Amino acid sequence: MKGKNTQKNELLSWIVVLFLGLMIAFICKEYVFSPVVVNGASMSPTYEDEDVIIVSKISKIQRFDHIVFRAPDEEDNYIKRVIGLPGDTIEMKDDVLIVNGKKYDEPYVKRDSDSEKRVTENFTLEQLTGEKTVPDGYVFVMGDNRLKSYDSRHFGFIPIDDIYGESKVRIYPLNSIKIILNPYEQ
Repeated sequence: MKGKNTQKNELLSWIVVLFLGLMIAFICKEYVFSPVVVNGASMSPTYEDEDVIIVSKISKIQRFDHIVFRAPDEEDNYIKRVIGLPGDTIEMKDDVLIVNGKKYDEPYVKRDSDSEKRVTENFTLEQLTGEKTVPDGYVFVMGDNRLKSYDSRHFGFIPIDDIYGESKVRIYPLNSIKIILNPYEQ
């Protein structure tokens, strides 16, 4: 009799451990972090098509972070770089980003080194959106591959509530595993 009870207890303990493991994994995926597959070339060279990233759902979003959000015009998610936060003014002049009057170098933007061709057209936030500043509850985003990116220059502001999370780690392809850092916080 003792052998049957021991086997039963062993089986029950395995079931409990597996159940708890699955519950922890589910909670983490739903509320803490989740894998996402990058689709398209709009963030090249930072991310390539079919890269797999880990997205933090609990990060505080800051300027120049990479975010995944619900696309404004389809069922997909997009990944883009946050350029403007609520209250920011944004301007692009002669391929130089100006946020709140401060010029930023953009080393992450895909440029053709053999050409002097501009990759980002001149604009002001007001010209694109009719707003002088990014409204409360919204962000302004652009892709790193400016010539191929469908972003806030085309569809406007992204509601902060539509942000799925911030990219933290690229885990695939294996030869490109990388912790993602904000270029202005390093």
